[in-house]
Amino acid sequence: VILVYPETQAQEPGVAASLRCHADGIPNPKLTWLKNGLDLQPHASKQISLLGTILSPSSREADKGSLLLSLPVPPVILVYPETQAQEPGVAASLRCHADGIPNPKLTWLKNGLDLQPHASKQISLLANSSELHIGSVRYEDTGAYTCIARNEVGVDEDISSLFVEDSGRKTLANILWREEGLSVGNMFYVFSSEGITVLQPGNCEIRRRIPRTEKILGSYDELCPRSTECVWASAVSVRDKYVYVSQPLQNRLLLIDTQAQRVVQAVETDAMPVKLFYDKSHDQLWLLSWRDLLKSRSTLQVITSASAVEQSQIIRTPFERVEDFYIPPTNLIITHVRFGFVYLKSEPAVHKIDLETLRLIKTISLKNYSCIPASMAYTHLSGYYFIECQVEDRSGPSSQLLIDSVSDAVIGPNPNINGQPFISPDGRFVVSVDKRHGKLQVQTVSFSGELRTSHEADVSTPLADLEFQPSFTEANQYVVVASSSQGSKLVFSDLASGRTKALENVKDPIPATSWPWGDANRVVVSSGVFGCYLVTSAAESLFVLDGKQNFSICLVWITGNHVVNNIQFLAQSDRFAS
Repeated sequence: VILVYPETQAQEPGVAASLRCHADGIPNPKLTWLKNGLDLQPHASKQISLLGTILSPSSREADKGSLLLSLPVPPVILVYPETQAQEPGVAASLRCHADGIPNPKLTWLKNGLDLQPHASKQISLLANSSELHIGSVRYEDTGAYTCIARNEVGVDEDISSLFVEDSGRKTLANILWREEGLSVGNMFYVFSSEGITVLQPGNCEIRRRIPRTEKILGSYDELCPRSTECVWASAVSVRDKYVYVSQPLQNRLLLIDTQAQRVVQAVETDAMPVKLFYDKSHDQLWLLSWRDLLKSRSTLQVITSASAVEQSQIIRTPFERVEDFYIPPTNLIITHVRFGFVYLKSEPAVHKIDLETLRLIKTISLKNYSCIPASMAYTHLSGYYFIECQVEDRSGPSSQLLIDSVSDAVIGPNPNINGQPFISPDGRFVVSVDKRHGKLQVQTVSFSGELRTSHEADVSTPLADLEFQPSFTEANQYVVVASSSQGSKLVFSDLASGRTKALENVKDPIPATSWPWGDANRVVVSSGVFGCYLVTSAAESLFVLDGKQNFSICLVWITGNHVVNNIQFLAQSDRFAS
């Protein structure tokens, strides 16, 4: 039995395309491809590659084969900042980030000419040329610096402009740079029992406090009722125009205009909204409401046109008793996601839904593996969905299953891997976290889709949350930052080398009993692909960290006895959002 996906597709010249084929049979079928009726010879073209075969890891199952015909992906590039003005004698950095398959090589031009960093002691290229650093700028360093990303199938480029001039000179570039530095971007929104704090991480400056008594725009309602403290559960940034945040005890969302830095609308929802996710592909905000702490009647709602508030509508999906949902995130080269998944309370299955129509596509049974889903993850490189299975005995680790995204067939267990799966932004690392026992297991995914076990790390402390921080020493690499759920420690683990170290004394997190809205009682949030900052919460304070040096920059107290465990980063531009 054979399936191909998609049956037909149309692409513009220069973009990537993938065709997938899945076959079941005994014995395992061999897969080959024809083009226009003739044998396809992928080795005859650098543009075409055949990516890995999937076999069932269980001999009790019929052999399954899946072959992915994939084309390499041309680079997509970002630079930061687009423009900056610096005074003579200070340091300046221009950064460049590119994704592609295979990884692109980066080079720089200045004013259209090859940049020769060895000709100047002041200029250095760091992290595989992803950062151009000038130690002490001079007037002659003014120019347009072009970062070029190139792999075997394409080229992309972008310009970062540097102006070197005295701060007193009121040129347009100077004014733009100064205004950009004071803009609403690159902020952390922090939600506590006393209201909302807007934090600029570079100098640990509190840019605005929105008190709990402030009125919602056009309303007499306050952010939080006078009789109770503010209680927040989840927050998301929507195209960096708005931040949506849920108030589970008020049965509503608040909508924050990030330009005005004030709450402009309240959106009524089903009772006890606890989880938000922004589907950028369709401009939809997905909302899980428990309705009660037993989660026995949980519902799923969708806000359409979430970034166009005047056009948005809230729709209730037909699912009830919802345990959780999963929508794969986008990245530079995966800009559109078609399907999501819903799993219901105590049911050994996942329900595949079409994000465009909000309709159920199919139900994938996990009954043969006695797996009730607890969490999911996905990497586009292998086409695998990773499913963490709930455990009845909470003292033991959870197992994982793999699902083929083409055929929706259950491949079988992810052998010897336990815990909740997390995928790096580029899809090349799978980090499985046994939170209860403080263990990390790292798997790599090759560009040909092969899944391999890399290394393990035992951090010897129960874990709460995990974040991916871009490496500052090597392009297209990441450092995992994990927070302790019971102690005052952050763990940094380099995914490429496996080296792990801890940062102590970042104060204790809030007690797990004070955070009923999930298992992450201490969040850790990064400042995006070009940011070096990390923010993590404690019971009454925040730590702002320099992720580049792995040390604390400052401690920000939230006055009074306030629970702080909800932080949302807002990038300067939607292009740089994490």
